[in-house]
Amino acid sequence: MRILVTNDDGISSEGLYVLASAMTAHGDVVVVAPDSEYSGAGAAIGPLHLMDPEVHKVHFEGIEDAWTVSGAPALCVMFARLGAFGPIDLVVSGINPGANVGRSVYHSGTVGAVLTGRNGKIPGLAVSQTVEGFGVEGQGWEDAIADQKWHSAAEVASTVLGGLLADEHDAAWAVNLNVPNCEVADMKGWRFSEVGTQPPRSITSVSLEPHPDNAEAFRVAMQWGDAVDMPVDVDTGAVMHDFVSVSFLSRITALAPTADAKLTACLDGLF
Repeated sequence: MRILVTNDDGISSEGLYVLASAMTAHGDVVVVAPDSEYSGAGAAIGPLHLMDPEVHKVHFEGIEDAWTVSGAPALCVMFARLGAFGPIDLVVSGINPGANVGRSVYHSGTVGAVLTGRNGKIPGLAVSQTVEGFGVEGQGWEDAIADQKWHSAAEVASTVLGGLLADEHDAAWAVNLNVPNCEVADMKGWRFSEVGTQPPRSITSVSLEPHPDNAEAFRVAMQWGDAVDMPVDVDTGAVMHDFVSVSFLSRITALAPTADAKLTACLDGLF
């Protein structure tokens, strides 16, 4: 088993190091991560005809084979999927500081890496952990993640991966794992969870504030809403109530068409 470990926070993230170390229990690990922050990149690979992406060999403690890519996590996985770093059997992405639940699943670079692997028939596990207080209590980012229990998320991820690998699956799976930021002994358990419609806290509105030095430029000020309270069978509710959330993500598929006389008439008229 050869496991690609990546993230969207960049090669220097502590969560990446802890996760990669935990994955060595399941196989040979190759780290291929962005050379800088790519949070919110989703499954984007970027404009390759303009980027001229570069790959660099790097030292990564405890892992012999480690690389950075000057691009998003999905690009890291795409290059790996196409053979740039040798054969890959599995993608594990994270540990992301901040839950990727509800609407954030659409935009998460952590999840996007796994979906990109699944597009090439490679299964994957996305690993995220809650962060308390950021964006609401006025904490800076470094202060907000100073007390992350990375070891807890890594232990849960290793256990989940062990179960997934021991089971039989008909196709490449994409699993979104969200872990509370507490010791494993303090977690209330786990749930198979639906993907919710809301993240733990939402940006409720934005406003444009004039830039002090440029009359034609504006700063985008974001206003945060209150924390949501959702049931534990939904990913947002599960992780915010200190349950581990496990969600199998479906492929993007076309829905069965509904009877739409106007659309049908327009298309028939075109052809």
